Amino acid sequence: MLFKDIIGQQNAKRRLIQTVSDGRISHAQLFLAPVGSGGLALAIAYAQYISCTNRSENDSCNECLSCVKYNKLVHPDLHFAYPVAISKDVKVSTHVLPQWREFVLGNPYFTLFEWFEQLEAENKQSIIGADESAEIVRKLNLTTYEAEYKIMIIWMAEKMNQASANKLLKILEEPPEKTLFILVCESEEQMLATILSRTQLVRISRITDNDLCEGLISKYGISQQEASRIAFLVEGRVNEAIHIIKQENTEVENFELFKDWMRICLKFDTQKVTRWIESVATIGREQQKNFLAYSIQMLRSCLMKNYGAADLTRVEGETGDFIEKFSPFIHGSNCEAFVNELNKASFHIERNANPKILFMDLSLKANELLNMKELATHGA
Repeated sequence: MLFKDIIGQQNAKRRLIQTVSDGRISHAQLFLAPVGSGGLALAIAYAQYISCTNRSENDSCNECLSCVKYNKLVHPDLHFAYPVAISKDVKVSTHVLPQWREFVLGNPYFTLFEWFEQLEAENKQSIIGADESAEIVRKLNLTTYEAEYKIMIIWMAEKMNQASANKLLKILEEPPEKTLFILVCESEEQMLATILSRTQLVRISRITDNDLCEGLISKYGISQQEASRIAFLVEGRVNEAIHIIKQENTEVENFELFKDWMRICLKFDTQKVTRWIESVATIGREQQKNFLAYSIQMLRSCLMKNYGAADLTRVEGETGDFIEKFSPFIHGSNCEAFVNELNKASFHIERNANPKILFMDLSLKANELLNMKELATHGA
């Protein structure tokens, strides 16, 4: 993967290239990247650049034997770790390595939800477990085969549990010679402090609308007008832009779920709520968390609309029409509590809560909050 193939992120690319030029490659780096901003793509391009035997000032050569192997993600000194759905047959990420390579090469901007859809494991928890860490240590204690560095890319590193992280602390602090860790994560708050303290933080910015627009035109041949419209909608998330272009975006499904849910919660029709919960309980835990995150975005848009800041929302069409009608029910007296309940629900889904009980409880709280009157502002 070449730096030139990654949309935007010019500042990040320059910083990473400079570390190689100056011979200041930190042995453990944490790429903190918003969803869809290209953290994994940058990590792979950086690793390829380090390993390239004929690199230029700005990019890998794409022709040497190292680059040829990197382009297929089969270089013997490039290793990956990533969340998997642990089962009898799958204990560590190596057990699904062929699927991983195919998925990354198809679109390196994918989300955790999309990865688990690929594994057909939406009902299972995403985790980087202790067995994975033991496998990482084993691999990195081997000698290099071809390149100067052994490189381990850990994607969604915040999914490491305490046991997994503890097994890596020593090798992160005192790695074998010429060993490089690149951890990629989306949430600094979810990273364990023991890992954060042993890594150099590299902040990756949200892709600007202009950069995304140029990238979409270049990669997909769409018009300037269409690219601008999509860039405006997705707020820098390349994966969402790709979904819109390919008409595979799950937002339509989430919108229908949210719209139906809010309508039945407002008056709390028990039979309709029960039927809605039955349907949501079947979609898998990762998709349920995805829906809850979407619901938070919708509440934010409603609040902005209610308080006259509609220009800060990025919605149009049927979604915009719904927000226009629904926004009066979301205000300063209930929005924060509503978001907190959604976040708590997502937390409990991560920990295998019964979805039917969880969404029934959440629906009851939604009914209470939606019918809460807005309190008068002091001094009004």
